[in-house]
Amino acid sequence: MSMMSEFKEFALKGNVMDLAVGVIIGGAFGKIVDSMVADLIMPIVGAVIGNLDFSSMFVVLGKVPAGTAMVLADLKKAGVPVFAYGNFITIAVNFIILAFIIFMMVKQMNRMKREAPPAAPAPTPEDVLLLREIRDNLKK
Repeated sequence: MSMMSEFKEFALKGNVMDLAVGVIIGGAFGKIVDSMVADLIMPIVGAVIGNLDFSSMFVVLGKVPAGTAMVLADLKKAGVPVFAYGNFITIAVNFIILAFIIFMMVKQMNRMKREAPPAAPAPTPEDVLLLREIRDNLKK
């Protein structure tokens, strides 16, 4: 089998197509969760804790050049080493929320996949019953 035909067989399998769709939807879903965390949840968490903006929480590890504002973006642009733990907190909260949402989705899918209890067996057709009776009579 040539390499092209093997690749075609691999690429057209249902599992590969399902994976591709899952990756695309996952990327879009990740952007939604990022926005939810950055724009909805983190401002509320910051307000509850005391008007904190986690993205502006950092520790400067090097010398700051004169005229550089003490803003994370400006410090990074100036090449100053910065320990940006606030950004890490935001990404960690984002991950926890995303993991919880995926857990809930998988739980719902598993609940929907559960098989219904087996139905009562269909009644045996009359001709089969008659054939069994004849068989049993012949054995006597």
